[in-house]
Amino acid sequence: MKLHFTKMHGAGNDFILIDDRALSTPWEDYQLMSAIAARRTGIGCEGIILVQPSDKADFRMRFLNPDGTEVELCGNGARCVAEFARSLGIVRKSMTMETMAGLVDAEIGDNGVRIWMPDPSAKRYGLELTIPQGVFKGHAVSIGCPHFVVPMPLDELESLDVATIGAALRMHDAFSPEGTNVDFVSYIKPNRIRIRTFERGVEAESGACGTGAVAAAVVGVEVEGFTLPVKLSTTSGFTLSVDGDWRSGKCTGLTLLGPARKVFEGDIDLDSVDGAQDF
Repeated sequence: MKLHFTKMHGAGNDFILIDDRALSTPWEDYQLMSAIAARRTGIGCEGIILVQPSDKADFRMRFLNPDGTEVELCGNGARCVAEFARSLGIVRKSMTMETMAGLVDAEIGDNGVRIWMPDPSAKRYGLELTIPQGVFKGHAVSIGCPHFVVPMPLDELESLDVATIGAALRMHDAFSPEGTNVDFVSYIKPNRIRIRTFERGVEAESGACGTGAVAAAVVGVEVEGFTLPVKLSTTSGFTLSVDGDWRSGKCTGLTLLGPARKVFEGDIDLDSVDGAQDF
C-alpha cells in the first residue's frame, strides 16, 4: 500500500500531513506510524497529522507523536494542518478543526497562520522539583496538553543539557502517570521569551513547540509581569507570537501566530518501511 504525504514545518516544528478523509490510513498501527516518523529509516518528523471527517467542525485533526501515540493537541501542528486543509480545498482562510482538546479555530493571513488555543487549565504555580541533576523551580499549566515551564537566566538556558534534564522532569512523579512536556525559558523584557522544549512523545528537544510557547507566555504574563502580545524565539530560529486578553488576573482568548510552510510531498510504500516489523 502506498501512502501519499506532505511534509510541512511550523516554525521549524516538522510534521507529516496525510489526507485521511477516506479513513484508509492505518494510524492505529503505532509501530508502523513510529517507523514512518523515524529520522534515519523513515520520512522523519516530530508528529504525524491526519485530516479526517468531522461532524462537529470542518475537519478533524488527529495528531500522533513520533512514537505512534495519540495526543490531545499540537499548536504548530494545528497551524500546519490549517494550511494543508486549505490546499486540499476543504476550507478557505478561516476554519474550525476538531481535536482531542476540543474545537480549535484557525485563520490564514499574510503574516502566517493564527490559531485560537484552549484556555489555560490545571495550573500549579511555584512547584519545586528534585531530580538527580538538582532542584528546579517552575510552573505547571495545561494548554490542551500538559507543560512544566522552568524559568532561568539566558546564559544558563543556552548551555543547558535539555535532553538529560528534560527527560528527568518529563517523567517526574509530580506529573504521573502521563508525564509532561518541559519548557525551559528565559524572560527577556520587554515581552520577549527564549524557549527550549523537551517534548513528550518526541522524547527529545523539539525545534519548536506551539503549546509550549503559549504555556510560557501564560506564565510570563501571570507570574513574570509580562503583557500580551509576547514574542518567542524558538530553538529552530523562528519567531512565534502569542496574543490574547488579560481579564481578572487570567489569560484568556489566547492565539498562536507563526509560519506554516510546505517542504515537499511524496509517496511511501508502507509494505517496505524499514523497522515497521522490528518492534
